[in-house]
Amino acid sequence: MKDKLKFAIVGAGSRGVGCFGKLLTQRDDCVIQAICDTNSYRAQVAKEDLKVDANLYPSVEAMLKSEKPDAAVVTTPDAEHEKCAVALLNAGVNVLIDKPLSPKLSGCKNIIAAMEKSGKIAMMGFNLRHAMTLKRLKSIVDEGVLGRIILVENREFYVGGRTYMARWNGKKSLSGGLWIHKGSHDFDVFNWLLGFPKPKKVSAFAGMSVFTPQNFPFEIKDGVKPGPCCEDCPYGPHGTDVCRDSMIYEDRAWGKEAQKVDGYVRDSCMYMSDLSVHDNGFAMVEYENGARACHMECFVTGFHDRLYTVVGTLGIAQVSLTNRKITVTKRWSKEQITYELPEVDGGHEGADPSLVASFVSALKGEKVPQASLREGMLSTAIAEAAELSRAEERTVFIEL
Repeated sequence: MKDKLKFAIVGAGSRGVGCFGKLLTQRDDCVIQAICDTNSYRAQVAKEDLKVDANLYPSVEAMLKSEKPDAAVVTTPDAEHEKCAVALLNAGVNVLIDKPLSPKLSGCKNIIAAMEKSGKIAMMGFNLRHAMTLKRLKSIVDEGVLGRIILVENREFYVGGRTYMARWNGKKSLSGGLWIHKGSHDFDVFNWLLGFPKPKKVSAFAGMSVFTPQNFPFEIKDGVKPGPCCEDCPYGPHGTDVCRDSMIYEDRAWGKEAQKVDGYVRDSCMYMSDLSVHDNGFAMVEYENGARACHMECFVTGFHDRLYTVVGTLGIAQVSLTNRKITVTKRWSKEQITYELPEVDGGHEGADPSLVASFVSALKGEKVPQASLREGMLSTAIAEAAELSRAEERTVFIEL
């Protein structure tokens, strides 16, 4: 215990517990000392599921009154990142902040100021940078195989939309919107591949085309109201089971006992979701160096993949993250080079274990943080501009 790094998990959700918590318990150089969550029942379930002797707290502030871990992983809803990260850094605790850094540029700047004042290590949880296929793509770009990069685009498809329409992620008040919650991943990949040029302007087009009260995928009977969540819906698995988009989580961390504490349900009806987010759209970025990027999100599909295209002056690379495949086609010779990456263990194609290992190495002084907070701020700047562009139907110029 004496030689182990003491961690706090801030946010006992699936990411905090099922990803970071489990990965930390599998290491012999780390120990989970504390778990913070506003839902006391969920925090207790996390402690039991992880089989750790951790102290439980309703907030970061309450924890810091009693103990000081070496590091904390912040996986709360996005709107809480700033408050939690600033409190931890001010108390001298190193932090790993899952994306996005903050839904607002102002929040990002406040976290960075707290980091600089504290002198502690702070790292972004951009796990896509650790995905084997994208790391190989990055090396292809850096080696100059494609020449000078002029265009990057990706298309993201999510099966059924449940993950982002039925949970807190779909509430703009908590996530900042899906250009921020989900797009922050992808805008960071663009920035990373391009070598972090300054983004100049953003235009976004998006809307809720399917998940609305007018588009239920079944006939609603007179007097039989759908929702409010799959578990209680008369058209769901416990009713007539006619809704093909219904899903119930069996995990007790999200069950009725947890709901008694704060009322949060993980299976809210997608067709009565927060209409301020989108279920499909495009966001386009132009950088000061002339490069352009386009990010597409679609939550209405029957498959899952991230498909990338990177165009350079010497060639083009086409990528499927799900299939772990990169095809490079040379511009003049038409020569094709195909890279097929092996399957690896661990969440997000082995990216999650690599992300945790990178942070631990930074804590030990072996490496610099893989993704800096300033890079996190750059991603949020683009994402926040995309949300504004969509809302006001205009091109937004970025000032940093």
